[in-house]
Amino acid sequence: MKEIGVAVIGTRFMGRAHANAFRQARAFFDPPLLPRLVVACGREEVRLTEFARRFGFEHTATDWREAIAREDVSLVDICGPNHLHAEIAAAAAAAGKAVLCEKPLARDLAEAQGMLQAVAGAGVPHMVCFNYRFFPALRLARELIRDGALGEIRQYHALYLQDWGLDPGLPLTWRMRKELAGSGALGDTAVHVVDLARFLVGEIAEVCGMLTTFIKQRPLPNGAGLGEVTVDDTAAFLARFTSGATGVFETTRVAAGRKNFMHLEVNGTRGSVRWNAEDPNVLEFYSLDDPPRVRGFRRIVVTEREHPWAGNWWPPGHGLGYEHSFVHAACELLTAIGEGRPPVPSFRDGVAAQAVLEAVARSAAERRWLPVHP
Repeated sequence: MKEIGVAVIGTRFMGRAHANAFRQARAFFDPPLLPRLVVACGREEVRLTEFARRFGFEHTATDWREAIAREDVSLVDICGPNHLHAEIAAAAAAAGKAVLCEKPLARDLAEAQGMLQAVAGAGVPHMVCFNYRFFPALRLARELIRDGALGEIRQYHALYLQDWGLDPGLPLTWRMRKELAGSGALGDTAVHVVDLARFLVGEIAEVCGMLTTFIKQRPLPNGAGLGEVTVDDTAAFLARFTSGATGVFETTRVAAGRKNFMHLEVNGTRGSVRWNAEDPNVLEFYSLDDPPRVRGFRRIVVTEREHPWAGNWWPPGHGLGYEHSFVHAACELLTAIGEGRPPVPSFRDGVAAQAVLEAVARSAAERRWLPVHP
């Protein structure tokens, strides 16, 4: 079996999720390319050494340029802060390496477009890690929508609520600085439900947005006083899809009690589906085609072998979780590269999502409806 050498750049939350995904893809699936964890890259040597030991990397590097330059690396996985995405992706593409990048693809639309030009111009495989696409329940939702089981799609509702930013004593990290992150909840969490809107319903034509920062100052990490928060705590917007469907989106980092509450609902003329990331193995489906006396939302537990990826894991009824969505995404990337086809979602999907975010931010600033320019 052929192998592909992987460099993972970033050793914190997303670095761990991606490194685990490559290990499990090798253990539970049979992609045409098996991942070989060649080098882990991070700035903190003690953390980096422990990260490499735990996940089985062969080497470490504290400079991402060194990791990219290795001849035994053919896939560069970008899991660092947003402001590093563009430079690393361009360097990897120039070196002829395939590129996987965490979301959001970039800090703004122009930067995302530049990244797409870099990978497309170099002709290297590229993928953005919109991992929620890879839950079996959302694949079933898409299938039902595409098959017409919901009729004409009228409405898309998305809530993505977390509370990790609720404490005003939380230090001012890079995620709260516009020059490093690009945006706050808008780029961090709204980008997921925007991508899923495109995945399930189609392209968004125009938006009307509102961004709010409730906690305007936070302690500096070095303890030397307070610093200004320059990104949003919450984002909310209305949308019209090119199909004529409407959308309502809301995301926040400061909703007390909400940990990873992503609730999606799609309504059509003949039925509806709804899903929540905190109960990921269940898709709820309502159909007007059911007899009236038994009509209601039914719970479909998507752990049978007929559902994508489920058969590679546990017996039916033994649920999958957050980490499995990354494994499935890794399998898509490895399979696509091995088969010589473009991985999905690609940087083009990252750019399309970024175009929506950009329109929302401009709409909020100008307090009016604005078109989305891809």
